[in-house]
Formats: sequence, structure tokens, C-alpha cells
Amino acid sequence: MAENAVANRKRCSINDVVSDSDAKRKNAARDMDPAAALALTRHEFGEHGGVNMSIEASATFTVMEPETLRRMFAGELGPDRDFFIYSRHFNPTVLNLGRQMAAMEGTEAAYCTASGMSAISSVLLQLCSSGGHVVASNTLYGGTHALLSHFFPRTCNINTTFVDIDDLESVETAIVEGKTKVLYFESVANPSLKVANIPELCRVGHAKGLTVVVDNTFAPMVISPARLGADVVVHSISKFISGGADIIAGAVCGPASLVNSMMDLHQGALMLLGPTMNAKVAFELSERIPHLGLRMKEHSHRALVFARRLKKLGVKVIYPGLEEHPQHELLKSMANMEYGYGGLLCIDMETVDRANELMSQLQNDVQFGFMAVSLGYYETLMSCSGSSTSSEMTAEEQRTAGISPGLIRMSIGYIGTLEQKWTQMEKALTRFNDTHPIP
Repeated sequence: MAENAVANRKRCSINDVVSDSDAKRKNAARDMDPAAALALTRHEFGEHGGVNMSIEASATFTVMEPETLRRMFAGELGPDRDFFIYSRHFNPTVLNLGRQMAAMEGTEAAYCTASGMSAISSVLLQLCSSGGHVVASNTLYGGTHALLSHFFPRTCNINTTFVDIDDLESVETAIVEGKTKVLYFESVANPSLKVANIPELCRVGHAKGLTVVVDNTFAPMVISPARLGADVVVHSISKFISGGADIIAGAVCGPASLVNSMMDLHQGALMLLGPTMNAKVAFELSERIPHLGLRMKEHSHRALVFARRLKKLGVKVIYPGLEEHPQHELLKSMANMEYGYGGLLCIDMETVDRANELMSQLQNDVQFGFMAVSLGYYETLMSCSGSSTSSEMTAEEQRTAGISPGLIRMSIGYIGTLEQKWTQMEKALTRFNDTHPIP
């Protein structure tokens, strides 16, 4: 009997990802704390009873009878019955990670991809056809902004209107009846840390028949957009979820109908564009997600302490956990507060030269962190956004998005003790202040 129990838990089924038969349990998980929902996902055991699942590293899968292949390609047999064709279609190890992502975000299904940008582009290409229209926040990651403002119009005839999502009337006005298909924004904007009013934006979008897509890369565990009304949640898993700055990956979390359509043999953006996640990467990530909540708590705790202390020193600091942040109360109303206000803060040094000099001192003189793009690492990472991750935007677009030339984005790590890292920060600021008054 025990062997049967293990065997049942080992079985990998696409139904668990896109149409779990236990609807009550699935619906309950959607309203849960992300960590509690993750704890309810099926634990995959290894082939020989190992506590960790086995890695299915095969690119292709064999069958016992020739007729089976025909039935699989006809859609009669599939992953729901442990029939796999090719790992660009479905892979058991990658599907397991998809179940974890769906549980964390409270969605019916999730599919994991080779990068965050592949997740974003695949979703938008699935939802929009040639001549389609997107309404998007004017404060987005530079790569996403370039995709929407340059690549899509040139290659797909899909155009975007960028708006200040704080202004709900502007959002509504930008929607073109019968043409606009998607409302797209980030839960916490990169790099300005503007917080989106997800429930109200969903209300506006849904009233006009739009699909609301939210990038939650900056706030996993902290915010659950789908539980607040969003239809689709996308991630760059490379960041906080990975936590090691060693993996490039993404995810699409959303309704089963959407995820299934994206895997359609004839019309699916994921199936046909092929941004396939490697099974070995999926295994690595599935081992990290269980302690994501613990990591996010420490990222957030240190970011809040540093932000408060920087503010007392007169530094121009931006952090949603500070009471004077314009969306502080909004974030409190939406967040899973056990995980804090997020692990990113910004210091506005006003000019590139000042920002670069402070970052140089923080890295090279006191070893506070590293000058590098990306985020969610155990070391603190810092970059001057206007000349790095937002460089795809024009100077005017950066100004509109609230990105000053000297804005330093910091992803606060958790290595060392908090007081040790604060002493390093304080020493660098003191040295900087000797010759350059903090703005």
C-alpha cells in the first residue's frame, strides 16, 4: 500500500498543471498564502525512492507500439497519461516546476520557459494578432519597453500605448474598442518601484474585455497578482526565485485555457517558438522554490532597515516600505505582509557621475556589493538604471517613467550580518560626503 502511495505521487500528469481534478483543493490554494499553497503541491519522489525527484533529461521519448505515436500526435494520448513525445512539447521535470509556479501564484496552470523575455513575448503573441493593440505602463523594464515600442510594431504590426497607470482615466481612454487586447504592467515597476493598483487596473481592463498581464518579477511571494484579479502573471525566474544569479529562466502563470492554447501544435506561441526550459534547470529551480519565502523575508527585512537608516542620513531613498512612498498604503493593502515590502530600493544621486562614484566606493572600497545588473542574489547588486537596464528608453521616456540619470537600483542581499553590511554602507557614504554632499 505504501508503494502504491509513492507510485501515485510519482506520476506526472499535465492535468495537475492545467485542469486538476480536485477542483476544491485547487480553488482553495488560489486564496492561500503562497508558501501554504506551495506546501500543498504534490511532492515528486525519485525513480528509486529518493526524496528528490529524478531528472528527465531526455529530449525525445520512446513508445512500445507504432500506433502510439499516431495517437499522441492526434491528441488522444498525452502527459495526463504519462505519454511524452519530445521535450519542446512537455517534459515531466519542467511540468513539476510549472505546478510549483502555479501554486505560488494561485493560477490554474503555469509553463516554464528559457527566459523571462521569452515568457513575456510568448504571452503577448498568443493574445494579440497582427493589427492588435496593447495598453502598457510607461514604467517597464527596458527590454519589455523595447519589445513593445520597437520590435512588435516592426515585425507583427502590434502597437502599444504607454500610459501612467496611476491615472486610471488615462488607462481607460487609451483602450481602443475592438482592438486593444491586453493591459500590461509590472506589479512593482522596474526600476522606479512604483506600485500598481492591481485590483483597480483589473477592474478597468476587464470592463473593456482585456486580458490583464502582470510581471511580478520584483515581488514574488510579496504580491500575488492573480489573487488580486490579474489573468496572467509572468516572471523572470532568473531573479529572486532562482536566487543564485546562475540561471536564466521564465514562467507564464495563468488560466488552463491560455496555457493549453500556447502549447497548441498549430497555433501555440510556446510550442512553435520553442523557448524550452532545460530539465536540469527545472530541477535546480524546483529545489530552490521551497525556501523562496524565507529568502524574500530576509531580502525585505534588510531593505526596509537600510531604507530607514538611509533616510535618516538625508539620502534620497525610494522604497515602498517607507511611509512617505506614494503607494505605501496601497502596497500594504495588497501584499502578503509576512514577506515584507520587497528586496529592492533605489538611491537617487541625481547625476550619473555621482551614482557611479558612490557605486565604485560601495564595491571597491568597502565591499558592500557588486556593480551588476539583475536582482535577487544573496549579494547586493547595484546598477545605474538609466545607463543600463533602462538604456533602451529615450531620455524623455526615462523622465516620464521617473528614472533620473543618477538613480541607483539596489537589490539588497542577505550575505553577512545586517550590521556588518550597514557599517560598510555608512563608511562609503561618509567617504563620499567628504567631497560630495549627498543630494
